Amino acid sequence: MGVWIVIAIVLFVYGSMMALKPNGIDQRLDKLRMTARRLQLNPKLVACPDWVKGKNNEYGRGMLGQYGLVLDNVQMPYTRYRVIDGQWRPDSDASINGIANTTAMSSASFNLDKVALELPASIEPFIKALLIKANSIVVYWEDIAYVRPLTNPNYKTSAIEADLLALKVQMEQWALQMQTSPRYSANDDNSINNSIGKATAYYNRGASSRMLNKSL
Repeated sequence: MGVWIVIAIVLFVYGSMMALKPNGIDQRLDKLRMTARRLQLNPKLVACPDWVKGKNNEYGRGMLGQYGLVLDNVQMPYTRYRVIDGQWRPDSDASINGIANTTAMSSASFNLDKVALELPASIEPFIKALLIKANSIVVYWEDIAYVRPLTNPNYKTSAIEADLLALKVQMEQWALQMQTSPRYSANDDNSINNSIGKATAYYNRGASSRMLNKSL
């Protein structure tokens, strides 16, 4: 009788220990985030922002991985991008202090428009969005999908560091492109000339009105 009691206690303790042990996906995710932390990508699990497509491809639903890179001696314009057909496209709803980006954001804010992600095939499908502000650049992505066998059957533990390094290099490259002065086209010159012409005409009308009032 005493033997059976001992066996029951051992099985109970063993079962409790196994229940506390993380499953395979959790272990993979933990390794991914630990590697990202070592590479100074500052991984976090955050609620999906309302301007990003999350769970079931719905805006602002579910949780996403947020991996950020802080760059010294850098100043970048506030910008938000979403992935469309493997390219970065500016978020048309982005705003600064409630002011629409069409009036508040500089031309440099669109430097990444239609730029291909150029990331490893094992990580690119899970990238969702990019947030740039001041001296930081942040990527929102489904890092759990990266380690899940169903969504990434080609996952390899040995490839984690190489994939994250590729992501870090691209983030640095995107940050560099955001600091590049925008190139102006002939259309931009025409727009500037039209604006100057309108301002001159407005000033002339005002001057004429002042002269007329003075003569009266």
